[in-house]
Amino acid sequence: MRFTGRMTNHILKLTNSLGRHKQAFVPLNPENIGVYVCGPTVYNYAHIGNARPAVVFDVLRRLLMQLYPRVTYVSNITDVDDKIMDAAKASGVMIETITQKFTDIYNNDMAALGVLRPDHQPRATDTIPEMIAMIEKLVARNHAYEVDGTVLFHVPSFAAYGQLSGRNRDEQIAGARVEVASYKKDPADFVLWKPSAPDQVGWDSPWGRGRPGWHIECSAMSEKLLGADFDIHGGGLDLTFPHHENEIAQSVCAHDHSGFARVWVHNGFVMVEGEKMSKSIGNVLLVNDLLKKAPGEAIRFALLRTHYRQPFDWTDFGLQESKNILRQMYGSLGANDDTNPPPPEFMEAMCDDLNTSLALTILRNKLAQGDVKGVKAAGAMLGILQSNHAAYAEALKVSAGIDAAAVEGLIAERDAARAAKNWAESDRLRDALLAMGVTIKDTPQGTTWSA
Repeated sequence: MRFTGRMTNHILKLTNSLGRHKQAFVPLNPENIGVYVCGPTVYNYAHIGNARPAVVFDVLRRLLMQLYPRVTYVSNITDVDDKIMDAAKASGVMIETITQKFTDIYNNDMAALGVLRPDHQPRATDTIPEMIAMIEKLVARNHAYEVDGTVLFHVPSFAAYGQLSGRNRDEQIAGARVEVASYKKDPADFVLWKPSAPDQVGWDSPWGRGRPGWHIECSAMSEKLLGADFDIHGGGLDLTFPHHENEIAQSVCAHDHSGFARVWVHNGFVMVEGEKMSKSIGNVLLVNDLLKKAPGEAIRFALLRTHYRQPFDWTDFGLQESKNILRQMYGSLGANDDTNPPPPEFMEAMCDDLNTSLALTILRNKLAQGDVKGVKAAGAMLGILQSNHAAYAEALKVSAGIDAAAVEGLIAERDAARAAKNWAESDRLRDALLAMGVTIKDTPQGTTWSA
């Protein structure tokens, strides 16, 4: 990051899902902002829907780092889950093999998108004692009960349940896809701990050998690393219910306090070419595959062009457009060592509920006018424009999988055809280059090309 001074004269406003209104952000401790963002369940490759919150909250983190002296950013890894166990069983390996493999892939893919590593990346399996301790508190306070080794949270014991999602009683039961079980005191009750069969992963507990439910993990991990109360909890809109609703219930009831996360920030859903992303449709886009088609910076740019709270529609056209816009911006930025702070209008957009779409427009307009002052620092806050035009152009070529030697050979043949005034052959070679994804430009200095 070129500019490292703190921007203290801007007021950050965020839309708090808890209350559904935009409000000025008032930290618990201005000297250290605590942020927790739900991370991946590591049993497969990350898709573009997983990448959106990673990029969105990375930008929020970068903004907070400019506004406050310290930010503690936590994003977890869920490494015990029925899907993980199924994947390990199908592959004939230990679950640790599956989770380590896909944790590494996830971190590498996110790094390619310019996402900074969290200050803490706790794993569920390293936080089992804290989960058990929290469940014991909930049982002792009559917010949870045990039946034959299964411990459930009793939803009616928490009068404020539903405040985050705004769902009524019937919607809560339907939305949670609750398991109908005779041992439940209430249909909406959800699992905190469940028994493990001899061939399943498990840990000893006061209720027998078992493993945690999904929701208790984040409550325990956030408290361990940020305390019972912290500033911001983030994640995708799909997590609002039941996951985040259940986190609030567990954490508040375990401590008899009204705090937990003070501000809840959720990014919108992701679609692909106008359709919901689904395995059944076959349109799940993996980040690992997309990185073979475009530089990570271009993928990140595409994600940031839509306001984080709005639904995002991923399209091939949008990716190509983002690649081209970035190339133009790098060309306009040129080689410079500008150390000015981000432009005030850029900061105003960023502090107005993280309006990255407006912020990008401001930077594009400034570059189009030949004004590069503060653009490098602004780009750093967005996680873009930290390279140079030549390096980005090379990244485009590499990601497109283009054989540079073959391209240069075809260009040489085309130059020879043009010199011989063999226009038909020149056009044929131009079309062949276009089919390879190569754009050529004839200049007085010779023919140049780009991906």
